[in-house]
Amino acid sequence: MKTRLVLIAASCAVAVGMGGCASCARSAKTFQSNVDGGLSRTVTLYSSTGDVIKTWSGKIDLADSTNEIWFDLDGRRVNINGGIVVVEEGV
Repeated sequence: MKTRLVLIAASCAVAVGMGGCASCARSAKTFQSNVDGGLSRTVTLYSSTGDVIKTWSGKIDLADSTNEIWFDLDGRRVNINGGIVVVEEGV
């Protein structure tokens, strides 16, 4: 029953996302990420001088606040406080 409800909700989200509304498409992508445990992403942390400090790739469920970014990858939580963070989806 739970699987059926998730599939129905996902189908509705996709249908709404395909309506051409950018806000709706973002909402559908957020829903997909929440249901699937993340999206295929690459997160790169840069120093203030532009040097790459570290890069993470995989199925990443990303969250942020005004002061930090955090995500789960391979069962580990990564918190980033400071630096310049670039997130690429579909990589």
